[in-house]
Amino acid sequence: MRPRRVLVTGVSRPLGAEMALALAADPEIVDVVGVDTIAPAEDLGRTQFVRVDIRNPLIAKVISTAAIDTVLHLSVLATPLGAGGRTAMKEINVIGTMQLLAACQKAPGVRKLVVKSTTSIYGSSPRDPALFTEEMEPRGFPGGGYAKDAVEVEGYVRGFGRRRPDIAVTVLRLANVLGPGVDSPLARYLDLPVVPTVLGFDPRIQLLHAEDAMAVLMKATREDHAGTFNVAGDGVLLLSQAIRRAGRPPLPIPFPAIGSLGNIARRLRLVDFSSEQLGFLAHGRAVDTTKLKEVFGYVPRYSTVATFDSFVHDRELRFTIDHELVERVEQGLRGLLAGHRPAGTPR
Repeated sequence: MRPRRVLVTGVSRPLGAEMALALAADPEIVDVVGVDTIAPAEDLGRTQFVRVDIRNPLIAKVISTAAIDTVLHLSVLATPLGAGGRTAMKEINVIGTMQLLAACQKAPGVRKLVVKSTTSIYGSSPRDPALFTEEMEPRGFPGGGYAKDAVEVEGYVRGFGRRRPDIAVTVLRLANVLGPGVDSPLARYLDLPVVPTVLGFDPRIQLLHAEDAMAVLMKATREDHAGTFNVAGDGVLLLSQAIRRAGRPPLPIPFPAIGSLGNIARRLRLVDFSSEQLGFLAHGRAVDTTKLKEVFGYVPRYSTVATFDSFVHDRELRFTIDHELVERVEQGLRGLLAGHRPAGTPR
């Protein structure tokens, strides 16, 4: 089914804004409605912006009044700082999705729902398989943060699909996205002048270029591809390789101190890593994308390595070091290591 009237959530954020702008440029799409709690900073072409919180039942009125037939749900947030705290983040992600699904269920005109999810739902553990397929369960369910929210969101989406089998539901589990303008915990982590790592671990990371993320979301919106799909660039990159390619010095930290490291990073507002994201720095994660290529019909243009090299070139990581920031990080890490030094050890 070709979309005629599309609703895009989260248009005040870069991905939502880019998607709304791209859809608005399609002459075959009659109307594009973008919703968020704050107005987007950039012009979205002929997209009609409606200031509404998807946690509010008023979203149902927006969908019915605009005669929406396709819903693109991008308002699932990854960082508490960007949402105004962990409580607000969970409400937006989980309660907001519930309200949006309730509105779609009541709307007879809705025929397609596309949901942006994450490969973080698989978690990170030493017992993980080499590659996760869409049918596999995580070895340990995430205990909190973005990954836990994504698990709950997908659960509600599956329930919605059973109640409205006439609606084509597509769930896209995106790997860590890097690219121009991308502001994510992983991007900020790799931006650090000194990159902390977990002592004794060298995890595999898998990346998705922002251009491929856009292309997959556009394809899912314009065409019918019901199902759940892992979305990532081919291949993997060891964290040690990524740090070397970025020209950054690594700083190995003992595993027991990694939680304190995350707290320091948040206090310094350097990077907002949750507990499951810190686990990712120890164990990594990789997914199988056969279904994406053979069923969905998309082959990513950028491999994981090409995505990372593009990120390094865009950020000019090899040529910029903030010495004041280095000193702040070193001070925090010295305090961290002192707190974890065994009793009686010379300082």
